[in-house]
Amino acid sequence: MIVDDALVARGFVKRWVDAEPDLELVGSLRDGREAIERLEKIDPDVVVLDVEMPDIDGITALPLLLAKKPDLAIIMASTLTRRNAEISMKALALGALECVPKPEANERTASADFRRELINKIRHLGSRGFRGRIRAQAPLPAAEPSPLPRIEPAPALAPIVLPPLARLHPVPVLRSLPRLSPKVLLIGASTGGPQALTEVVSRLKNISGHVPVLITQHMPPTFTTILAEHLARVSGRVVREAVDGEPVVPGRMYLAPGGIHMRVKRRDGQVVIALDDGAPVHFCKPAVDPLFSSAAEIWGNGALGVILTGMGSDGTDGAAQLVAAGGAIIAQDEETSVVWGMPGSAADAGLCSAILPLNDIAPKIVKLFLGERQ
Repeated sequence: MIVDDALVARGFVKRWVDAEPDLELVGSLRDGREAIERLEKIDPDVVVLDVEMPDIDGITALPLLLAKKPDLAIIMASTLTRRNAEISMKALALGALECVPKPEANERTASADFRRELINKIRHLGSRGFRGRIRAQAPLPAAEPSPLPRIEPAPALAPIVLPPLARLHPVPVLRSLPRLSPKVLLIGASTGGPQALTEVVSRLKNISGHVPVLITQHMPPTFTTILAEHLARVSGRVVREAVDGEPVVPGRMYLAPGGIHMRVKRRDGQVVIALDDGAPVHFCKPAVDPLFSSAAEIWGNGALGVILTGMGSDGTDGAAQLVAAGGAIIAQDEETSVVWGMPGSAADAGLCSAILPLNDIAPKIVKLFLGERQ
């Protein structure tokens, strides 16, 4: 179901969905009020929800839709501004599963990348057997129709807790851990990543002041700026979008800027950030593979990689290089992942030393940095 006050936006989503034999557009609505009133009758699996609409906007409609159908997968769509990025981060805290930046109106019909991204997200979120999401926050009460509210700092993103799902994959074989304690923590994430990152980095306080942490989250520009600010609040550490050439030092977290790959390299004996405006990798930019593969060359068996929830297979090739260099990989498990694409790919490739529920990942990381080798 598409909910957007712009006729052209509803039109291109309809054309794209109608062109996919496994997808069906069951509703094309113009505002949040209509979506709330017709949700039960239309009964969609996925809603693409515009942020800015008259009458009832997307951020007001979101919790009301989830109150009626808790297992609904909602993708927020917004123009690429800081204000809308803040709204989208708030939407993730309220239960949305994904955010996509809307291209400019004159780019929409020609944007093959946007079409691919949106259709892939709809397909994966609609087909993954998602059910029974339990949200930490109670639904917000219904509000009188009003303009978009003034944006307060985004609340802490509550981790999504999923009930057990039937296992779709055989139990992977786990690798042994390296003998030495790691020196650097590398994290890759995509769909569901902001919530998962919040859970992990907020619980690294015992070690985050002593090790560098490098993070690649599939997100566009501006959105990563807001995510860095949010992670700084929940971790109590310096977190910022990485800057080309800056040294990688313990006690800081570096987030790949939206639209730019983040690598590391050695310069004059110092490990520094190397930003790369090259082609997308696995249709992603930033991608996890460039970070993992470059870290394998720099730290070898001193690198610990973590692959969190996300679509696709980004991170697997880099994880293979990291493991070949003596490093280790931890993957989020299938049951707690919003989409078990990226972590599942690494697990199926036999690259992981541990496959854990989300809330067990941070304690395991801490133990490994403090010397545990089991």
